[in-house]
This record gives sequence, structure tokens and C-alpha cells, in this order.
Amino acid sequence: MLGAAVTLSRQYRELLASGQKYDLILASDMFDLAVFLGLISNLSGSRPPVALYFHENQLTYPESSKEQGRSTGRDRKFGLINFTSALAADACFFNSVFHRQSFIDSLPAFLARSPDCQDLDAVAEIEKKSEVLHLGLDLKRLAALKPSLKLRDSLDPNRPPLVLWNHRWEYDKNPAEFFALLQELIASGVDFEVVILGEHYQPPPLLFLENQKLLGSRLLHFGYAESFADYAAWLWQADILPVTSNHDFFGASVVEAVYCNCYPLLPRRLAYPEHFPKCEDDRYFYCDFNDLCLKLKSLIERVRELRSGKIVSLVADYDWSVMAPQYDKKMVELFVNEF
Repeated sequence: MLGAAVTLSRQYRELLASGQKYDLILASDMFDLAVFLGLISNLSGSRPPVALYFHENQLTYPESSKEQGRSTGRDRKFGLINFTSALAADACFFNSVFHRQSFIDSLPAFLARSPDCQDLDAVAEIEKKSEVLHLGLDLKRLAALKPSLKLRDSLDPNRPPLVLWNHRWEYDKNPAEFFALLQELIASGVDFEVVILGEHYQPPPLLFLENQKLLGSRLLHFGYAESFADYAAWLWQADILPVTSNHDFFGASVVEAVYCNCYPLLPRRLAYPEHFPKCEDDRYFYCDFNDLCLKLKSLIERVRELRSGKIVSLVADYDWSVMAPQYDKKMVELFVNEF
């Protein structure tokens, strides 16, 4: 986020010198776009239009327990890069309505922390050129790995419900509450099994190792899947996805699990309600930890009903076959409008 602009500006100059031409520049939120554009500003000819895609942002990304109460400078330094990049771009795209609004809403307070030249009018400027362009996912790759009907019919219909975790092993995914939920199931005598997927950095967090021992034989898999096929196989087997995250600007892992017919239990906060715009009741949502416990136990009791359901259609439109034309349309519009 700090050095890429220099490296890529040099590469860009070399490519232009070799005769390469570009219709549009698409940058991510993890790139210092303002510095990049400044470093190529003296090149001859007009630059192509520039789009900035926000998969996340550093203004509203939650602090870890180690950062809370400490002046690390992370939010200020990297948040300022997000702000100046958004100002420099011709268009800003966000992966969810929730993400766009949370970023725009956070800007006034962020800018007000400057002792002078707060430039609060820049918020409206950024908001005007910002819109939502949901994330595209290769869901058909998951569909290609769906178990055959014969294989699924061979499974024991009375097998215990399989609970899934398929997120990063990070603090913002709130694993403490997830494991507290499993401990509540154990204390209540509920029969279940669990799969813990997801990426982590070495060594594994102590919280996960402690619960690995606690779960014992209930734990069918613990750790990163060795291949995408293994990952997909567990998603297609899983029955229920209780999500406890404190942070998610979109929720790709949730969409992947739902596409594989794994029933979600989600906090109504964050971006999750966007995945189910036509669902007006609370069948996929909970309001607090007690509500989560009650709803999970209820789903476990009727797991055979869940297994026969089909919820893939709820998220099928996030596949690239649907999303790619939308991206193309937005980029073409940006090119045409600029020239």
C-alpha cells in the first residue's frame, strides 16, 4: 500500500514507451492511486480514465485487541491513502451498499481530526462518483464439484448436523463467539459435528488450538483445505453456517457456502442482508448471541428438512457469468463518459 505506486508507475512508463496503450486503469483500495497518478502526470498524451474498486477500506476496518487504545497510526496513514485515492479516481466502486455507506459516513469524522484544511466538501465529491458493484465469484467452479446424486443418497440421513466455519482465523471474524456457541451446544447435549476451514498465519491462534482439543471427535477437519476440491467437498457436505463476524464488507465465504446449500445464520449487521433482498423475515438472521443459540438449536432439530432445501438461487447472481457483463458495462460507460 506504501510502495507499489512507485514500482507500478515505472512499469507503466516502460510499457507506454514500448507502444502499449490502455483504455482504462482499474486500481484496488490497497493502492496509493494519488501518488501513482502524480508520478505519471508528466507523460505526454491524455491518461485513460481511472476506476478505484473498494474491496475493503482502512477507515472502518476494525482494530485488533493489540491496536485498541494505542496510537499505531494505521488508521490515519492508510485511511488517508483511501481518501486521496478516492479523490483522484474518476469513479469509485464498492463491493456492497453497506461498504459504500460506511466509508462515506466515516469520512467527516476522519477529516475533522486534521487541525486545519479539513476539506469536508470533498466527502460530497467522493459520494457523487461512488456506486456499488457487487463482488463477482467463480461459483460455477463450486457447481462443477457438487457431489453426484448417487453419492449424496448414500449418506446416512441420520448423520449428525455438520456445522461450518470457512473464514480466515482472524480477530475480525470473531472466532471467540463462534466457539462459545459450540460450547453451548456441547453443554446442552446437542449432537453435532463441525468443520473448521480457513487460512491462518503460523502459529495457529491459541483460541483455535484450545477448541480443537475441546471438540475432540466432533471435529471432522481442522485447518486450511489442501485443494479447492477439498474445500468445495466440505461446503457441499456442511449443513449450517453460523456466522459471528464483527466485520465483513461483502462476505465471499458466506456466499460460497450458501451456494453449496449450507444454511446461513447471520447477524443482521454488516453487508449480509444484501445477499437476501427478498427475504423480509428473520429466517437467516439473528439479533444477539442468545437468539443465535436458540435458532441454531432449532435448525439442528430439523436438519433433514434443511438438507432437502435449495437456497442456491439466493446467491447465484454473484457468479461471474452474471457479474462480468455488469463490470464491462460500468467500465465502458466510464471510458465513453471520459472521452
